[in-house]
Amino acid sequence: MRIVVKVGSSTLSHATGKVNFRFIDGLCRVLSDLKNAGNEVILVSSGAVAMGTDKLSLAGRPSDIPTKQAAAAVGQCELMYTYDKFFDGYNQVVAQILLTAADVENDDRRGHFINTLERLLQLGAIPVINENDTIATKEIKEIAVVGDNDTLAAIVAVHSRADLLVLLTDTEGLYTEDPRRAKSAKLIPEVRAITPELAAAAGGAGTALGTGGMSTKLHAAGMCMASGIDMVIARGENPAVLYDICEGKRIGTRFIGERS
Repeated sequence: MRIVVKVGSSTLSHATGKVNFRFIDGLCRVLSDLKNAGNEVILVSSGAVAMGTDKLSLAGRPSDIPTKQAAAAVGQCELMYTYDKFFDGYNQVVAQILLTAADVENDDRRGHFINTLERLLQLGAIPVINENDTIATKEIKEIAVVGDNDTLAAIVAVHSRADLLVLLTDTEGLYTEDPRRAKSAKLIPEVRAITPELAAAAGGAGTALGTGGMSTKLHAAGMCMASGIDMVIARGENPAVLYDICEGKRIGTRFIGERS
């Protein structure tokens, strides 16, 4: 399979905001193992602003655009250094791709991105993709065409003609209502159509470390389903859950792609 895996800032970090090296090591080990088994792996990773915030010893996630961009510039170096270090331990080569909304809107630039991605996979590398937060102010302002890495992951999955997109997050999946507020909330194991009721059940903002929420994940799911791609939302605390997901086991919430 061609698998796109997305991890968010809250999954990559401890509650303190510090990097969760144990998680990253486990993620790199599992992705390397899946690749060694014959799959093609693409990683979409948030975390640049969060890592930069920590590296610069800032009190919290910056609220102004220039400081967010500065944190992203510092954090992107730290993020890729960390991935390169851990993936190298499992004999894998990684490549960095930074995108903006303009890169996927423009036909020529989108074509170059797709060609580069395909060639990297042919060469056996693991592409690590993030939005270019140092210049993509639309994403940082959260008003945008791409808007968050859930949407970016769906764009990557669609344009790479992936078989599966997995969003590893800090929740088990999609619930009938917000489980943080309602004890009666129940996990929805499978979705074949995104109804108004499902959209209403989706929560709002994510954690203090990230920018996404369940509504952005539903948007990503709609993009994937329309292109015949399955998407799974699952708790990413233990990256080994990817084995079960790739085997089709019932984990989290699976959105079934439309079959022609």
